[in-house]
Amino acid sequence: MDIITLTDSHFLSILQLASPALPVGAYSYSEGLETLVENGAIADQESLKHWLAAELRYGAIRLEAAVMVRSGQSVNMGDVEALRRWNMWLSAARETQELRASSWQMGRSLIQLLGKLQPQIMPLVNAVGDHCNYAIAFGIAVAHWQINIKAALLGYLHSWVSNLVTAGVKLIPLGQTAGQELLLELQPLISAAALEILALEDDQLDCCSWGLSLASMQHETQYTRLFRS
Repeated sequence: MDIITLTDSHFLSILQLASPALPVGAYSYSEGLETLVENGAIADQESLKHWLAAELRYGAIRLEAAVMVRSGQSVNMGDVEALRRWNMWLSAARETQELRASSWQMGRSLIQLLGKLQPQIMPLVNAVGDHCNYAIAFGIAVAHWQINIKAALLGYLHSWVSNLVTAGVKLIPLGQTAGQELLLELQPLISAAALEILALEDDQLDCCSWGLSLASMQHETQYTRLFRS
């Protein structure tokens, strides 16, 4: 097991970035879960766990996380062109309008927040363009605050899982204890996914997320909705 060494400042920075209190609007997105609960594909704690585990092993979150890593590396190398290229690549990889819109909205919110907290970061942010994906913005913050990339990746994945578990707790519904049990049970898989993502080469960036794509497309026309995706 790799040991991650963090200063107090770096540890607190990743906690802040991965916190559900970060005002980027993550709580308003279910990434297709609302559709899956309505049609009965996800109906209890076990089926929600199965869905999240499959996404961590094969889904689009792996692409997002891998691009987040590359975003931070691009900033550290001063390679603005690579940062732009990865942002466009990730936008093109989003399968539906809702998924792309959520990534852009959360990215815009994080960029605006970073601009107020750390104004010196804005020239780099402005170079990315108008539609900055959330993973790109997260990677910029990670590089700016010099956070260990594995710690940042674990925080990114845990934040994603936490948001969807919270959505599941509301939608299925589940009790709060069940939600916490899920987070605990998924810890080993989050750790394994982080190691796999760190080892990916650029030409290995792929995913199998057709279930997410179909759920997201159906959500666009769902009659009643609590979430924006």
